[in-house]
Amino acid sequence: MIKQLEMLLALAREQHFGRAAERLGITQPSLSSGIKQLEDHLGVKLVQRGSRYGGLTPEGQRALTWARQIVGDTRRLRDEMRAVREGLSGHLRLAVIPTALTWAARLTTDFAKAHPNVSFTVLSRSSVEILEQLENLDADVGISYLDNEPLGRVTSAPLYREHYALVCRGDHPLAGRARLAWSDLGDAALSLLTPDMQNRRIINRNFMEAGVTPRAQIESGSTIVLVATVLNGGQATILPEDHARFLALGHDLSVVPIAATRGAPTVGLIAPHQDAQTPVLTALFRVAGRIATDERAGATS
Repeated sequence: MIKQLEMLLALAREQHFGRAAERLGITQPSLSSGIKQLEDHLGVKLVQRGSRYGGLTPEGQRALTWARQIVGDTRRLRDEMRAVREGLSGHLRLAVIPTALTWAARLTTDFAKAHPNVSFTVLSRSSVEILEQLENLDADVGISYLDNEPLGRVTSAPLYREHYALVCRGDHPLAGRARLAWSDLGDAALSLLTPDMQNRRIINRNFMEAGVTPRAQIESGSTIVLVATVLNGGQATILPEDHARFLALGHDLSVVPIAATRGAPTVGLIAPHQDAQTPVLTALFRVAGRIATDERAGATS
């Protein structure tokens, strides 16, 4: 029945029989047959059918909640038994806000040194998408903001605090400044992350509190695109300072810190709450804790 429950999860996620079948790597008739078998087994109709997918019935919505729990528990059981048999091994899908991708690289490479039989897929996602992917079992763990917007019922561990900087070309009028205030940026032509990104909402609040309306000429979901617009078009962008310095390496770019006007947001590791995490996730949280300790020690030294 686990296979049929995974079919229900895929269908609810894609809301289309063809795409759900493709996602699972099976034919559409096999998917339809599996859903029908699940309905027969449970004795209720789960999916509204017509010429196309018509959504889940109320019973289907309830079954979806159970399916997430049962499939998630089954995967965790499988992972725990594999760890007993083989040691830490397997594959983790890590969904990460774009501004934390350098931290994701640090976390996964540090983890891989100690546990070479664990592999990762790192996915760049918005904070909202990360929560959706964790709920839908499309990601195993995430890196996102911890204290800015509601997270729901998750297990979390802080990694670092986010401090911001302006990234501009060396010939930009603000390039020579040692530090900026948010109020200094009202006239600057900016490239910023798109409004669906929590980082952008944080930046907008800083501008609002400074009484400034930002001039966002270009918006993108990619921080690489933002820095490329700075190089090619002369705009400036605002990024977390450590991420900005990484992307500015090798380019004639200035990274100018922006004085904080509110508490720096905390970014950290999140996973669906469980009474007992799998051995791999437990080890990953342990590595994240060591990185956070090193970061705090470096900030105070």
